[in-house]
Amino acid sequence: MKPEIKDIFIIGGGINGCGIARDAIGRGYSVTLAEMNDLGSATSSSSTKLIHGGLRYLEYYEFRLVHEALKEREVIWGNAPHIVWPLRFVLPHHKGLRPAWFLRLGLFMYDYMGGRKKLPATTDVNMTTNIVGKPLKPLFTKGFEYSDCWVNDARFVILNAMDAAEKGADILVRSKVTSATYDSGVWTVEVTNQLTGDVKEHRAKMVINASGPWVDHVIDDALHDPDDKNVRLVQGSHIIVKKMFDHDRCYIFQNTDGRIIFAIPYEEDFTLIGTTDHDFEGDLRTDAVEATEEEIVYLCKAASEYFTEPVARDNVVWSYSGVRPLYDDGASAAQEATRDYVLRQKPEDHDSSIIHIFGGKITTSRKLAEAVVDKIATKIGKRGEKWTKKAALPGGDFAMDGFDALLAKLKSEHSYLSDRHANRLLRLYGTRAWTLLNDVANTDELGQNFGSDLYEAEIQYLIENEWAINADDILYRRTKRGLHLGQDEASKLQAYIEKYRAELAG
Repeated sequence: MKPEIKDIFIIGGGINGCGIARDAIGRGYSVTLAEMNDLGSATSSSSTKLIHGGLRYLEYYEFRLVHEALKEREVIWGNAPHIVWPLRFVLPHHKGLRPAWFLRLGLFMYDYMGGRKKLPATTDVNMTTNIVGKPLKPLFTKGFEYSDCWVNDARFVILNAMDAAEKGADILVRSKVTSATYDSGVWTVEVTNQLTGDVKEHRAKMVINASGPWVDHVIDDALHDPDDKNVRLVQGSHIIVKKMFDHDRCYIFQNTDGRIIFAIPYEEDFTLIGTTDHDFEGDLRTDAVEATEEEIVYLCKAASEYFTEPVARDNVVWSYSGVRPLYDDGASAAQEATRDYVLRQKPEDHDSSIIHIFGGKITTSRKLAEAVVDKIATKIGKRGEKWTKKAALPGGDFAMDGFDALLAKLKSEHSYLSDRHANRLLRLYGTRAWTLLNDVANTDELGQNFGSDLYEAEIQYLIENEWAINADDILYRRTKRGLHLGQDEASKLQAYIEKYRAELAG
């Protein structure tokens, strides 16, 4: 028997693909999504972890993008207050670079062009008397402090996928689309299970190519439709170093090459520094995406221009890198290429039944999803109204400013949790922390501790509810505990995961 014909088949399980799946299933469309690796395992988990307007984009006159992104900050914060929260950024004035009046003008625009309601406005900072000046060299005496938001990017992807699945979408992980053909109004999509090698056929009225950096490869390899080059692949790398300052503010530093980098408190004990911007010259089908030695040294040197204590190469405890699939607009430099998204749906492309997505940002992913589903509605008929703007993501069904009260409740009801452990669970799972801790009355009932408060109960929850199948999925995307665990602990965790998954399979 041929498989049923779904409304939409989505290729790619990053934030764009999962966001589209969530929006579409909520509007009444039937949806299947296939991701060849783990959800959010590429570009979507390799960001600077910010929900922001993109202050520097103002210099490139990206006013529409900045306006839309600024408006989305508080929307996404309201959707997921457990994994999104406000941050204050300190921008020191560097004499000889952008003048102070220019920075203040840009920040004034940043404050008022996006409908800011809850985030505090920009203030001037005396770096010689304020605590934020202490870690910096004494030559930085004046600065500005403004607002943006933090996001746990990998969990943002997972929560969109979870919501889509709970509403009826089929989410296929480790499932690579190897062929997609169109005939008589129907797409036939062949999907290969990356773990077993099994091939399964799916059918749909429309295909959404949300494969990120692989968008051109999908067009060439799976659709067998050689096309002009559409994306500019730009690599961005970050380094993680031991904590460099004790306060909760972040820094945004200007560099003499015109770029900026961030220094952000990260996972309690570390500081995140990034990012770089240069064209990716490799082949994603064969080459690993890793921070190069040149990038690591660049970030250490750039940060050392500001911090009193130099950032030495030996201080780097981890690094990560992603490739941004920017739309190729012909910009001369990688940092000048547009971060805006482009949706291509041409009549000659199988009767407009396929949409290719180029570019995009985590901050504007919800708006991108709305735009895509609007196009789907135009093609195959409207089913429901837009709904995601005020809809909580899983675990985010509490007030934007209600985290502290919820944390107190969790600690009261599960008093065996340490303050740090309770805070971590609530930041990852929100109200779903109670599901994870269901029937757990003491530390012993959490099971084996694999290190850094990562217990069996949490691992089982991630395997059963969040598509985790190996140690990397858990340590570096769903919990970030990999920064705290050693190799022996990670190996024991992998052995446990394999055993538990085998028991689930019977």
